[in-house]
Amino acid sequence: MTLPFEVGVVVRDLELMERFYCDVLGCRTERRTRVPESVGGPAGLGGELVVVWLKVPAGGRVKLILPRSAPVAAPVAARVAASPAGRPGLSYLTFHFDDMSPLVAALPAAGARPLSDPVVVRAHGRRISFWADPEGNVVELVDAQAGDPDRGIVIREAVQ
Repeated sequence: MTLPFEVGVVVRDLELMERFYCDVLGCRTERRTRVPESVGGPAGLGGELVVVWLKVPAGGRVKLILPRSAPVAAPVAARVAASPAGRPGLSYLTFHFDDMSPLVAALPAAGARPLSDPVVVRAHGRRISFWADPEGNVVELVDAQAGDPDRGIVIREAVQ
């Protein structure tokens, strides 16, 4: 491989999702490209689309992909109802932080929804938290603050 790993996320509201991944999770927009039908069709992407490359601070990229015709998707609640590990295929994106506490506090106002109760769980010397982004894609947050005070977040120790 010659470049960091990239993952593509098909979205319905490009501006909303770009704000979420940049303003909330800390990614940075690198570039935006319109892919014409003449490329997107033969490449197997279904036709014309807009792609926004977001740089993940620790490396790698998330590509937000907006097809010319809005993608057909199940309602958000239906897409995240099953546990992420209970669905085949790509289930979630994992982001690592020094301290997820400020992020966990900010996520609800950004349109994200926690997928567990409690919101944060300690496991193997780390804290983990699963969320649905504003369009229902699942993101996992991980930090190494398991030994620190809870900082106001509800945490439960995971069964080892």
